[in-house]
Order: sequence, then C-alpha cells, then structure tokens
Amino acid sequence: MTERTIDVVVFDIGGVLLDWNPNYLYADLIPDEAQRQHFLTNITTPDWNMRQDAGRPWAEAVEELTALHPEHAEWIAAYDTGWLKMVKGLLTDTVDILTELQALGVPTYALTNFSGEKWAVAKQTFPILDSFTGEIVSGHEQVVKPDEKIYRLLVDRFTLDPSRTFFTDDVQRNVDGARAAGLDAELFTSAATLRTQLRDRGISLKA
Repeated sequence: MTERTIDVVVFDIGGVLLDWNPNYLYADLIPDEAQRQHFLTNITTPDWNMRQDAGRPWAEAVEELTALHPEHAEWIAAYDTGWLKMVKGLLTDTVDILTELQALGVPTYALTNFSGEKWAVAKQTFPILDSFTGEIVSGHEQVVKPDEKIYRLLVDRFTLDPSRTFFTDDVQRNVDGARAAGLDAELFTSAATLRTQLRDRGISLKA
C-alpha cells in the first residue's frame, strides 16, 4: 500500500465539479455564433465576470455595463438573471470521487473563484456543494486565485499543512499559484486522472 502523503483534498468548482459555460445560456439568446462570441469576449469579458468573483455585487456590475452598452441591455441582464442556465449540471465522475473521499473520512474543502451571490444559488441547487468540511469562496473573501492571499486564507483558516494539502483546479495559473504557496497541486484534466493522482498519494479510492 502506498504511504499516504496528503491529509486533505481541496477542489476547485467550475470545470471540476460543475459544468459551467456561458454558451449554455447564450446559444439560445444569440444564435449567431460569431455575434455570440463577440459579446462574450468583448462585452461580458472574463475580466468583467472576475470582478463579481472578487466581490462586486451583480446589480452594480449589470448597471455599469449596461450604461456602456445600452444596445445589449437584455443580454447583459441575462448574465445575472439567467446565470443558472449556464450550469449544465454536476460533473458526476468527479462528484463520485468527492463522495468517496468523504466516506473514507478524508476532509474535503472548496477553494473557488465564485461570486458569493451565485455560490448561494449553486449550493441550493446542488446540495453536494454544501458538504465540504470548509470552503474559501473568492466573492466572500474579495480576493481571487491565483493571488497567494487566497491560498494562505485556506491554510490559515483551517490549520492545514500546505505540503499535505492536495489541490485540483482546471486552470494552470491557479495550480501554479497553489504550488507557489506550498500546496501539492495538480491540473484537473479528467476525473480518471484525478483518481489516479489521489491513489498515487496513498488515498484508498476505487481503481
């Protein structure tokens, strides 16, 4: 049996446990693909969305962007009011790993760039997201990955040993940030790969 080298497992949420993509909502609202991609890339930009992840209220975000682009008012508002339609559902293979870890008594944590408002919606819709031992949500903390401060918050708040804390995230810069903070971090590419990574660290998951 492989010696266990980690004590806890920390999950990113979007792209790891939740299948989230704005195209799931906007494919119906903006059928023309070129027009849709222009809107998502140049109007509701990733940086604009990240500011909500950093704590900006959605009402404020929509108001500010609508003032800049009044011709897109309806589509901009939908990013807020239709947010849940951007979530196709849970990534069940990864959820299976989470529930196995919890059954084994392994503490599990969430470390996610997420609007605090939308995190409440997500937890109400998908109760498994309310099952973590603890959570660090960027919108509540007003700091986003890969800022080192958010990893330090995780470690300090829950008294974790960084070197024995495993973190998985589907964005490489967030993995790099975790490693810089001393965590054992790997890029999430698939549930099967994650399962292997955890077994290699001595967690007795199913093959």
